[in-house]
Formats: sequence, C-alpha cells, structure tokens
Amino acid sequence: MADNYIEKQYEQYEAKKAAWLKARKQGKKTSATPQAKAEQSPGTASDKKRRVFVTGGANGIGKAIVEAFCKDNCQVAFCDRDETAGLQTAKETGAAFYPVDISDKDALEECMQRIFEKWNDIDILINNAGVSAFSPITETSVDDFDKVLSINLKPVFITSRLLAIHRKSQKQPNPYGRIINICSTRYLMSEPGSEGYAASKGGIYSLTHALALSLSEWHITVNSIAPGWIQTHNYEQLKPEDHAQHPSRRVGKPEDVARMCLFLCQKENDFINGENITIDGGMTKKMIYVE
Repeated sequence: MADNYIEKQYEQYEAKKAAWLKARKQGKKTSATPQAKAEQSPGTASDKKRRVFVTGGANGIGKAIVEAFCKDNCQVAFCDRDETAGLQTAKETGAAFYPVDISDKDALEECMQRIFEKWNDIDILINNAGVSAFSPITETSVDDFDKVLSINLKPVFITSRLLAIHRKSQKQPNPYGRIINICSTRYLMSEPGSEGYAASKGGIYSLTHALALSLSEWHITVNSIAPGWIQTHNYEQLKPEDHAQHPSRRVGKPEDVARMCLFLCQKENDFINGENITIDGGMTKKMIYVE
C-alpha cells in the first residue's frame, strides 16, 4: 500500500510539472509556485545571511557553535544564564547575547520574540543548553529530577513550538528551516546516579523525531546530535589513556559538534530529517568487559 501511494503521488507530481512546463512553452502566464514566491520574499534564508539562535552559547559546545556560524557569515544570537561569559563570547564573535535562564519559560519566549521583531524570522535554532547533575538516586529528590528536565528538555519544546507558531503566522513562507537539538550518548547508555540527565536526553531523542513530523509543514528539518566525551577545557591535560580508549584515538572537542551543526544546516542537506547523529569517537560501538 505504501509503495503504491508513493508511486501515485510521484505520478501526480510529474503530471503537474509537465502541465506547467507545457504552459510555459506556450507563453501563457503562470503563477509562481509557493516555493518560488517564498524565495523571492524578503527576510528569508535566500538572503545573504542566515539567522541563527543558539541556547546556552556562552561556554563549551555552545560557544563553539556560535563561533562556527559567525565564521560562516551568519547572523547569530545566543542566550545563556552566565552573563560574564556571555558578554565575553559576544565580544569575541560579534554575536548578539541575551542573558536568559532557559528554565524560565516567560524569559525564554520573550527572548525569542525580541529576535523575531529584530530579524523577522529565525532560520536555524540550536537547542544546546543543558546541565549534568549526577547524584545517587536515594539522594535525588523529585524536585532535583524536575529541575534537570526543566533546563534540558522543556526548553527544546518551548523554542520549537514558538518557532512553529511564528512560521504559521507568516504570510510568505520561509522555504528554509533547521532545528538541531543537542542530545547525548546518555540517551541509550548510563551509569548510576544519572536518572535526570538520562531521562532528559532520552526525551530530546524522542522529541526530535516527533518535531520533525510536526514542523515539516513549515519547511523545518529537525535533527539531534548525541556527543560522547567532549572535553570543553584543559584539553592538553588529558592523559594518553583518555585518548587511547577511543576508537578514533582521541577525546572529542566542541568543534567536532559545531562542524556537524554546519553540515546539517547546509541547504542541500534537507533530506536528513528526524535523525540522531552520534559523535563519540566510536565509543558506543565498543564492547567493554572488565577482565
């Protein structure tokens, strides 16, 4: 049934395309396709600079992502609760910084609304902000568990939902959109005391493919990246055995994740959708037994 449906849809597409080409050859006036109209409309990604918003962009992986998109000639804004580091990153990169605690729904939505007013739209949304708080389950309260989810998981829904609402309200559709959610290899593997973190990253993994279907109407692809060990500081202090245990023979760097973000945001890569891409030097493929 599925194969027949796809074939019929493709046949209909080819028939419409042929009719349009025939009319064009005959010199008849044809209305532009919705996509063509969108590409001609002001304020879309067809303009020189794509508009990028990153959560948690002041330090670590988030900072590397901000730097990468700034170097790629994009308009970049980011938020973070670390105001000192945020101002420094903004100074170094030229990106716009918004001091925001993303666990505060109203503050996060207000931040995005300000960006919409300034830029008219957001082409690329990267949900990076998160915390890793580990503690024995007997010492972890329900409030502790909720706090991790309120920072790691809920904001992904808040920002994605707001972008969808904004896109729906636009008279001219933007034919380009990307959402990238920073997950973790902890979505499928754990150690004791990581319940809140594992649950939040598992939620991001599942939320990603749900959003990919819900947001396709507005030309937005949604993917996630699951980093493994990414050393965000003092890389030179790592031990040889830290690197040697990885099949790639080194520990990861924030730039490894940033480069994947750039790749997923290339215009021609819109056929990658609803996926989770692991960047861990091969560690999740390695059998480990204690001898």
